[in-house]
Amino acid sequence: MSTRLTYFGAAGYEIVGPDHRVLVDPFLSENPLAPCSPDDLATPDAILVSHAAFDHYGDSARIAKRTGAPVVCDAAVRAMLIDEGVSPDQVSATTWGIVVEVAGLAIRPVECHHWSSGTLSNGSQVVGNPIAFVVETEPGVRIYHYGDTCIFDMRLIGELYRPTVGLLGCTLPRELSHRIPGPATFLTGEMDADEAARTAEMLGLELAVACHYLAPDDEVERFLQLVPKYDTTGLRRAVAPLVGQTLVVEPGGGYAIVEGGST
Repeated sequence: MSTRLTYFGAAGYEIVGPDHRVLVDPFLSENPLAPCSPDDLATPDAILVSHAAFDHYGDSARIAKRTGAPVVCDAAVRAMLIDEGVSPDQVSATTWGIVVEVAGLAIRPVECHHWSSGTLSNGSQVVGNPIAFVVETEPGVRIYHYGDTCIFDMRLIGELYRPTVGLLGCTLPRELSHRIPGPATFLTGEMDADEAARTAEMLGLELAVACHYLAPDDEVERFLQLVPKYDTTGLRRAVAPLVGQTLVVEPGGGYAIVEGGST
């Protein structure tokens, strides 16, 4: 058995295991390097949305309305989806610790230090609690999606839920910087390369996967160099997929890149 993870850019992934297809943070139509249209995707068993930021919320509503797929998210995202015409019966809001089951797949929300804030069509603001996720796609493959968290002490998440694969933001998609209002220049994402590499150790990962970029930058390269520095097992692997590439992950930490990227 194996699990396939296709990288869409930013924090977006399609995760296909032996029995389930899951979309996480599907940011495509406004993504200049998107490998496909949101209308090209097969119907998922679940759409997971970590929070309301545009590059994570992405095309969640469009895909949900077209496919009828259930969505698991926080309260802010639920309000935004319903505002865009997704049926309330199709959207489950949850938060850290409240595990839900969709189509026979257990979805575990875990702690995420960030924010979730969006605007409805009438101009009102909605806020929620951002989510990181742990999902087991098959025996021996437990995937952690960081949900845009900053670094904190994640050792207990590693000890309790033992993720084998971690999708870890280590930089920011600089091509989208013009979308962020205000005079400040953002120097890092929610985690930089060093913080993300330390997170891989705290979680005890077998495979640390970089994300939260479109084109890989110096921080992505630094992440690949630093993961071995903090690895106390001597076995951890690190990879930084290009947008459009697919990782085939095997139980035990093995992986292969089987499709070319868009850059």
